[in-house]
Amino acid sequence: MYKVIVVGTDGSERASVAYRHALELAKMSGAELHAVQVVHLAVKAGFADSSGGQLEVDQMREHAERSNAALVAEAERQGVSVQVHNPGAADVADALISVAEDVGADLIVVGNRGMSGMSRFVLGSVPNKVSHHAPCSLLIVNTEPN
Repeated sequence: MYKVIVVGTDGSERASVAYRHALELAKMSGAELHAVQVVHLAVKAGFADSSGGQLEVDQMREHAERSNAALVAEAERQGVSVQVHNPGAADVADALISVAEDVGADLIVVGNRGMSGMSRFVLGSVPNKVSHHAPCSLLIVNTEPN
């Protein structure tokens, strides 16, 4: 089955749906899990003044650190090996593809929805871009609330 799985996350509830799917697949197949979280500071901070912009950047970093700690703790509870990647890439899809190539992934897991508003417009559709450029199979998880 799968040996190396890469999953995209941004710490949101929707992204955690995709993460839980990837974690379950990793647990069932004995795969190594790689979680990729990109904090794209230029888009998130926007045109805020320097002190306001820095506060937002600091808050995003803290959120990413808490989110990463929760991902690792959940994987450890389930007996799954996980490595968290926080690439400095500006594009989420490119970061997922790059990590998948670097670790020799045989599956990438992403949610069908996640970003909204300006971030989605600027960054484009992550699942769409990954589907055209992934070096391995891709699972797009439905993250719509039931």
